[in-house]
Amino acid sequence: MENEIQNAVSERKKSCVNCGAELRYKPGTAQIQCEYCNHIEAIEPAQHDFKELELGPYLEKMGTTHHSEKVMMLQCKNCGANQHIEEHYKSLHCVYCATPLILEDAIAEDWILPGAVLPFQFDQKKSHQIFAQWVKGLWFAPNKLKKAALDPQHTKGLYLPYWTFDAQLYAEYTGERGTYYYVQVPYTTQVNGKTVRRTRQERRTRWSHTSGTISGFVNDTLIQASKQKPHSIPRKITNWNLNALTTFNTSYLAGFVTEKYTLSLKEGHLSSKQEAEAIARRWSKRDIGGDTQRVHNIMMRLSEETFKHILLPAYISSYAYQDKKYNFFINGQTGSISGKRPYSYWKIGALVLFIIVLIVGIMYWHETSS
Repeated sequence: MENEIQNAVSERKKSCVNCGAELRYKPGTAQIQCEYCNHIEAIEPAQHDFKELELGPYLEKMGTTHHSEKVMMLQCKNCGANQHIEEHYKSLHCVYCATPLILEDAIAEDWILPGAVLPFQFDQKKSHQIFAQWVKGLWFAPNKLKKAALDPQHTKGLYLPYWTFDAQLYAEYTGERGTYYYVQVPYTTQVNGKTVRRTRQERRTRWSHTSGTISGFVNDTLIQASKQKPHSIPRKITNWNLNALTTFNTSYLAGFVTEKYTLSLKEGHLSSKQEAEAIARRWSKRDIGGDTQRVHNIMMRLSEETFKHILLPAYISSYAYQDKKYNFFINGQTGSISGKRPYSYWKIGALVLFIIVLIVGIMYWHETSS
């Protein structure tokens, strides 16, 4: 099994012509670099742009033989994450929960090849600086967390799997258009102990029935393709610019962990339809016009549906505190950061005690000085 794994990852690995070490992707460039002698090679540009795949045939399981391959995956027995780890990793640990991964447990799995990848735009050192600065600004953070922020080994680069869906959307709707108007309403109030009668302006809405059709192109509906609950990616860091996607090349993966999708294409498509329905509702309201709108019914149809499997960059720091795991995520393109953090209840308690002592001291000083 180990030889099979080594052969599988070797196809993705390129060695330095000078010293034989593995070349790794240099974030923010189209180059791979040797971390020992600094030899640099350009990543060969793609012969063609990445393309969307027709959805229908893949939902009928064409994907097992078209635009797919086998890849060696390690599944974390603690949190369930599926990860492809490049050969240069000497210490194999889950990027999410830091559980040791056993090389002999790797299995070959089919996956639909990524059509595109968004390369990392800055290196691990920069991501660790962002993480450390973020931790530094946290109130009541445990000292152990602050110490963890000083260790760059806690921060790793991960390519996250996503589905994107495109479609032509057509819908018929029925609803109501609301137009505001204002009326003068009398009321009574007290002024200097006397009851007086006054009027005020209040807004009303006049509703009229409406119906119509809307159509348009829905582009790049983004669906996270990893469905384990502990691995939910904070919405705050999902601000990738998909215009920067480039045709998939395994050289961009060198030096990083790649997570395999666990949300099937069919499940991803169902989620994308829900997003399309929300888009259709927004378009319908815009089409209705007026001051406010009600949409009662929408008959939506999608056509010319296509999809692609893409990989998006993020740095993750995993930290354990009082037997609970915390993950912090950094967008590998924009540098935005988010995550759940632990609190030091000792620090909170100390602050509360200090405030109580301060209040008692002020009260005592006030009494003795009066």
